[in-house]
Amino acid sequence: MASSEPALKMASAPRRKRSGGRSARVARRAEGGSSSAPAVLTRKTPVYELLDEEALQKLETHADWILREIGIEFRGDREVLALFRDAGATVSGERVRFDSGLAKALCSTAPRSFRMTGRDPAASITLGGAHVVFMPAYGPPFVSDMEGGRRYATIEDFRNFVKLTYASPYLDHSGGTVCEPVELPVNKRHLDMVYAHLRYSTKPFMGSVTAPERAEDSIAMARLVFGGAFLEENCVIQGNINVNSPLVYDDVMTGALKAYARANQSVVVSPFILGGAMGPVTQPALLAQAHAEAMAGIALSQLVRRGAPVVYGNFLTTLNMKTGAPTFGTPEANLSTFAIAQLCRRLGLPLRCGGHLTASKVADGQAMLESANSMMAGILAGSNFVFHAAGWLEGGLTMGYEKFAMDLDHCGMMRRMLGGLTIDENALAAEAYREAGPGGNYLGTAHTLANFETANYLSDLADTDSFELWVENGREDTERRANRRWKEMLKQYEAPPIDPGVDEALRDYVQRRKSDMPDAWH
Repeated sequence: MASSEPALKMASAPRRKRSGGRSARVARRAEGGSSSAPAVLTRKTPVYELLDEEALQKLETHADWILREIGIEFRGDREVLALFRDAGATVSGERVRFDSGLAKALCSTAPRSFRMTGRDPAASITLGGAHVVFMPAYGPPFVSDMEGGRRYATIEDFRNFVKLTYASPYLDHSGGTVCEPVELPVNKRHLDMVYAHLRYSTKPFMGSVTAPERAEDSIAMARLVFGGAFLEENCVIQGNINVNSPLVYDDVMTGALKAYARANQSVVVSPFILGGAMGPVTQPALLAQAHAEAMAGIALSQLVRRGAPVVYGNFLTTLNMKTGAPTFGTPEANLSTFAIAQLCRRLGLPLRCGGHLTASKVADGQAMLESANSMMAGILAGSNFVFHAAGWLEGGLTMGYEKFAMDLDHCGMMRRMLGGLTIDENALAAEAYREAGPGGNYLGTAHTLANFETANYLSDLADTDSFELWVENGREDTERRANRRWKEMLKQYEAPPIDPGVDEALRDYVQRRKSDMPDAWH
């Protein structure tokens, strides 16, 4: 039966005795289901402010010009057009135009931050303010690993990535469509995906947005776990609403947006712009366009339900203008990330940015260079919600197992960096100076022995052995070590407990909904 409170907390497992060395660290971090929820990550480092007041005002003025003179099309949804007309916008056919300042004013009722409750309350997160949340990649129809190569994703792959995300202390959010299980009918696969998030993880998650009724199914399944009264007052599930850039929302996205907003659940409104194809080639124009598109969607969420939780999304990157292929981690895209973050902060909303983005097909040097550049830009810009923090390959077409493990390691580094520096008596280490003195060996001091395990981030994947020892151990590169790492994590995974009555209700719902409709493949 459904519960009015989040279901059982994760079981605590016996702690392993701590010992030194890389293999011991790997073993401890591979404890899967016995790992605790991630520590709440609060930024202790300042954000980077790229633009001055004059530049920001120019972008906001141009966004208002786009909304006033060009407008946004909302296709196939009469209710949306009526909502905007009643709010004072000008509606001509399916084109909606906003007087200067109207869209911004409509956005003002969205909360500056909000809490998402996990099935384990200890896994709950806050989006907004100084909080930072990491989420795995979203949407790839393919997966890849060193043995199987690139192939279509299955529901088993989907479950694997949910389990890997749950097992990691570096990811705070279970994600949404972490990969697309293409062997399942299009109109039914969302049921298995939502069930996987609810059964194999306790972290907050995203539901379906590919049809309004699939969004409703996702919310209904969340109600079975958390209870209807709890959902009315608390956010437990989200929908990722992509704008059909340039300047278009279709009825699929607005239908899903309305479903989540009416249920007081969160939407992430994300313009998806590839410069030169979905807007002009110059970044300032794209920034104004993205701001206009985001405000229009956020405004709609507030017209559906005043105060509904929403995240200001951003996916703005460049193209290779010779081939038309998307490019990631480029100087222009990173500069735009800094600027869009400033525009978001002026609205006072939580910000979503991309994470480890790359066009590379494999987890190679290109992948990690582009990913590190893209991730660092989002971190420095002040992102609250980092999408695609682990696994992304091939411009988002592929979810890579080895890439996932490599990205996790870098997420750990980013979390450590965001924690800033603590300047206190222990960190200043006066006793170490007294003990070792000039020319002394600090490796043996009491201070070093007390602090060596926590003083620096210790990578699970980086090899720091001598060349000779590396050769002796088989000349493994990072990808091979990552291959072993994700397999260890899955082997050690333990499913979190769930109330048997809740689980039965979820399974019954999935079976009933599947039997209610014939299979559809589009």
